[in-house]
Amino acid sequence: MKQRIRVVGIIHEGEDILLLKRNMGRMEELPLWELPTGKIRFGEQPEEAMGRTVDEYLGVQVDSARLIDAITFVALSGSSRLSNLYIVFEVKLAKGEKLAPAERYLAYRYMKYGQVAGLRLDDATLSVLEIEAGRGEKTPYRMVANGATVYVDGASRGNPGPSGVGYYIVGEDGHVLKQGGEFIGFATSRVAEYRALKVGCEQALALGLKQVRFISDNLMMINQFKGIYHIKNRDLLPIHEEVQKLLDQFEAVAFVHIKREQNQEADRQANEAIDRHFE
Repeated sequence: MKQRIRVVGIIHEGEDILLLKRNMGRMEELPLWELPTGKIRFGEQPEEAMGRTVDEYLGVQVDSARLIDAITFVALSGSSRLSNLYIVFEVKLAKGEKLAPAERYLAYRYMKYGQVAGLRLDDATLSVLEIEAGRGEKTPYRMVANGATVYVDGASRGNPGPSGVGYYIVGEDGHVLKQGGEFIGFATSRVAEYRALKVGCEQALALGLKQVRFISDNLMMINQFKGIYHIKNRDLLPIHEEVQKLLDQFEAVAFVHIKREQNQEADRQANEAIDRHFE
């Protein structure tokens, strides 16, 4: 198994931490926010790599870098698994210097741990913040590094019209654990999306999964469960409450938005459920 080693810096301003908005280079890509993170070059000590990373990426000098943690987790990278080792430092910047981020960043912000729920964070930052915010605390941005992935999708022919839901569950080793779909009757597309998430939760719990990443191509629903948007549609409120009760039974959950073409399997299951009903 391949291993990736990185240094990560936590820079405080009072109780707030510094996060950087990564320039993804493509307009259709949602920007990632991250902690200052860099590679360790051949012959470098981790402390030296941390100082060089801050200098190159932030344009400032480091006054001190104190080792506070080293975390490891396994994540899927394509079809293979990648072992990650992140060496975490508490970094103090030299006095009087002003940040001048490199071109790889679009912006930077100091914010409290609880304020990052509305941001799209990279995997390393999610893992580090989970630990730094407190072990065992279920936060809105909690990362599920080694958990299963549940793809969900709803289909409505007519909106409202005959509707179905689909799910596609993949284990942390990349193998498919379960897939399927259900016909839910006459509904709108938004109700179908929520019902799909509810069924996905039920199926994950039935499999005994405790750490799950839920994935959908419906950005509104994902942002609502991240707490970014509030639900105003009365048709969705009862389902939302049912889903919340199911989510409380997991140890940790995360919500990720993907493009429609990346969610084809769950979409296929939802549409096949409608077809089976009318056959």
